[in-house]
Amino acid sequence: MGHAPVMLAEVLEALCPSDGEVHLDGTYGGGGYSGAFLEAANITLLAVDRDLDAIARAEAHSADQPRLVPLLGRFGDMDSIARDAGYPSVDGIALDLGVSSFQLDEADRGFSFMRDGPLDMRMGRAGPSAAEIVNQMDERDLSLVISRLGEEKRARRIAKSIVQRRAERPFETTLDLADTVEAAVGGRKGARTHPATLTFQALRMFVNDELGELARGLAAAERLLKPGGRLVVVSFHSLEDRMVKLFFRTRSGAMGSGSRHMPEAKSGPPPSFELTNKKAVDPSLSEIQDNPRSRSARLRFAVRTDAPAWSADPADQIDLPTFKAKEKSA
Repeated sequence: MGHAPVMLAEVLEALCPSDGEVHLDGTYGGGGYSGAFLEAANITLLAVDRDLDAIARAEAHSADQPRLVPLLGRFGDMDSIARDAGYPSVDGIALDLGVSSFQLDEADRGFSFMRDGPLDMRMGRAGPSAAEIVNQMDERDLSLVISRLGEEKRARRIAKSIVQRRAERPFETTLDLADTVEAAVGGRKGARTHPATLTFQALRMFVNDELGELARGLAAAERLLKPGGRLVVVSFHSLEDRMVKLFFRTRSGAMGSGSRHMPEAKSGPPPSFELTNKKAVDPSLSEIQDNPRSRSARLRFAVRTDAPAWSADPADQIDLPTFKAKEKSA
């Protein structure tokens, strides 16, 4: 296993796997969580990932661990993927959102400006790449993507600089884009993080439709879980955490009353989840010191009831521009 999974002890406690159960890891990545789940109990574990490299790692792992079942696909389709593999329901689901350390460490995947490489960022290697986005999307839409997904206050200035620079020559590499963004905002000026961090985050999330995938994944998990099954989600982005929080609150039947002096109102279909802990679980101080990547992590979990899955949309969506790559000339 190539990297330390974030909040592993807390995830295991929330998932609580038991002998004879079937669980699903919707973001296999490097297999850190999956390996720990398989060691914790005698379970069957479905390992889902849209990244071919991740599935190759899972297949290598399954050669020595027959209880691991690698399944290629998006976790937003986990219910149909599991059903097609012969598992119509599962006892637990874990989702570790965002980009994996393996993807960040591979320069040719184009996720990070720490290593120069092609400006790609596609987890599944399908659809428009980050290079196509920055080279073709109009300035206004590009600014919206950077602002809304990156929560970058200087999005307009960055988008304008990108459009001006690409008129001279198209962007092809990660460092080229990072340098352009840094120049647009006037350099680092003592900042702890690189000025392009939020822009790269926004592009990655847009290229991979990460918020849309999360919304679909939460609804799919609701359909797939058995009564008493647990859904555990670790997020690293405020927008993702808000979506998970809203999903759990809505599906548990807890709706805001409008007054802190009044109890929460219950409305809608019967609750499909029960919240045993309404607050997010944060990483420990010792873990943050040992693994700085964990500092933004938030863990939320809920237990499936025996009520039918809801048919309503799982969470509100951020309004984002659409994009279709231009046909390449012969």
